[in-house]
Amino acid sequence: MKSTLTKTITAIFIGLFTFLSFAPIFNLSAYAEVDCSNTNVPESVREAAGCFRSENTIPSVVQGILNAVISIIGIVAVIYIIIGGVNYMTSAGDADKIKKAKNTIKFAVIGLIIVIFSFVIVNWTIAAIGNATN
Repeated sequence: MKSTLTKTITAIFIGLFTFLSFAPIFNLSAYAEVDCSNTNVPESVREAAGCFRSENTIPSVVQGILNAVISIIGIVAVIYIIIGGVNYMTSAGDADKIKKAKNTIKFAVIGLIIVIFSFVIVNWTIAAIGNATN
């Protein structure tokens, strides 16, 4: 029961955050009811509609996709930290369950640290490539 519930909650979070992570990649200005050339529309509204968005270059698209994947992996790591914490609290003093919960938390934290470093490395590399080509 507990395993099925954990898997269901994990699947729901992964699906939700996958959708939310890929949403900024797409240019939604085509669906907006904002005329980008109309100066009577506030600049913040035109910016939110994507009027000032730069052209989609290969490095920016790759960076967006990699950031979305890294975000999903980071969210999964945080979910596993929460699952490990819940397992630790519900272990009822059982040494095997405590060890398993501590290992889950430890490996999830290590994974989260790797994700943070990979995010920094990817963004730094893409920025360096962008500066080199300009």
